[in-house]
Amino acid sequence: MLIKKISIQEIELKLRHPYRIAYQSISSSRLIFIRLSTNTGLEAFGCAAPEEEITGESFEGALEFLDTQCREILKGSDPLRRMRILEDLRAISCANPSALAAVDMALLDLLGKEAGLPVWKIFGGYQRGIETSITIGIAPREETVAQARDMISRGFSIIKLKGGLSPEEDAEKLIRLREVGGPALRLRFDANQGYTAAETLRFLELAAPSNLEILEQPTPREEPYLLGEITGQIETPVMADESLLNLHEAFHLAQNELVDMMNIKLMKVGGYNPARRIAAVSAAAGLETMIGCMDEPGLGIAAGLHFALSQENIAYADLDSFLDLEEDPSADAVVLSKGILYPRSGPGFGTSPNIF
Repeated sequence: MLIKKISIQEIELKLRHPYRIAYQSISSSRLIFIRLSTNTGLEAFGCAAPEEEITGESFEGALEFLDTQCREILKGSDPLRRMRILEDLRAISCANPSALAAVDMALLDLLGKEAGLPVWKIFGGYQRGIETSITIGIAPREETVAQARDMISRGFSIIKLKGGLSPEEDAEKLIRLREVGGPALRLRFDANQGYTAAETLRFLELAAPSNLEILEQPTPREEPYLLGEITGQIETPVMADESLLNLHEAFHLAQNELVDMMNIKLMKVGGYNPARRIAAVSAAAGLETMIGCMDEPGLGIAAGLHFALSQENIAYADLDSFLDLEEDPSADAVVLSKGILYPRSGPGFGTSPNIF
């Protein structure tokens, strides 16, 4: 089997509910879809969601990398030699993690279709589904409460609140959400690098009645030791996100005991192979692991979901971005029931985006 054709399509999808985080406001998502066609008639799909603010990868850079170097290496190659292809691409550029993830995704989709198995079973088949959090961006208190009520009514039992601009306002919102959701509601908070260490500790003191489950990336990425300063003083688990872009950073975080948890995103680290290595470092250090997402469509969420379901040490998921995208051509890539995500039953990732 050889790859006969590579098709690339760019698209921008609007968000139904534009949201704000500590360092930017987001109203749409620019995405790149890739399709691999083989001489045996199989077709497979991947997608890229570049996030320049986090990884330094521009949309234009990712698109050019896919349309030039990736196209050149992929065409005529044996797609079942996935590791060889990916390492050849990584040798050219590690600066395009979402593009690498897109190629990896398409190769895995093709592998699954050739084997007649879903990707999560090929990689281990550890669990059948995983509960995801759903996110509320920075908004006024009453709007935040209204969104939470709606999410709870739709069956979600884990809410992640965005903040990082005001410890007092963020703590007040969390306490209000606890009142609305009761003791069964699981609350997580993501400051997206917005706090200093002192502000973080102040926030946690004020938010104590909310019984926070996870504190995600409270301090700037450029100062990872601030995470360790906080982790050593509090009981709430601290999770790295923006401070975790590659295997080296994972090792640094673990070796220096800077965090309790790691948030792995395929678009951020460059696909399954780096993600598996980071998960192994996390497990070896006794840290807990979450699978997260950028502003990704259903196909990207499916790839993250299949990865999570195949790994024994991933117990947390934040895979909700597809829920807010209008006219997502891959919206059916996963099944959501009462806050729990399940994979499609078909081979590969079980979906064929209607974009090509």
